Amino acid sequence: MDNVDEKTRSRMMSGIHAKNTKSELTVRRLLHRCGFRYRLHDSKLPGKPDMVLPKYKAAIFVHGCFWHGHDCKFFRLPGIRTEFWKKKIVGNCERDKQVVIALNGSGWRVAIVWECALRGSDAKPEFVAEQLMDWLSGSCTKLLLWEIRG
Repeated sequence: MDNVDEKTRSRMMSGIHAKNTKSELTVRRLLHRCGFRYRLHDSKLPGKPDMVLPKYKAAIFVHGCFWHGHDCKFFRLPGIRTEFWKKKIVGNCERDKQVVIALNGSGWRVAIVWECALRGSDAKPEFVAEQLMDWLSGSCTKLLLWEIRG
């Protein structure tokens, strides 16, 4: 059973946004500080990437660990309506895979920065910036960044 009433839960869920999240803003600031310029949420591309760098033919997604089912300390399947959430998160993950395939098929390079790489006491945003800069200047098609352990 949910520990808050329906109105409170609705208000809480309406405060969660898909665009301009704290993690996304962090990555945008890091890239801008390093001299990179980008477009935001380009609706012409599959999945509307969070940042698009046409000069590098690169698309960057900043994924929330909960919403995209990342196996890290920030993901925990809710105990309430578990089947609903499982179906929702699995659907998000499947859509993410299809978007990456479509972008790669169109010649775009894709980077995914997970929320856990930017959040918490052991977060290393400078490392994320370095990895993104190296990836953008290289020829590798994919980059995945998540929490640094150890």
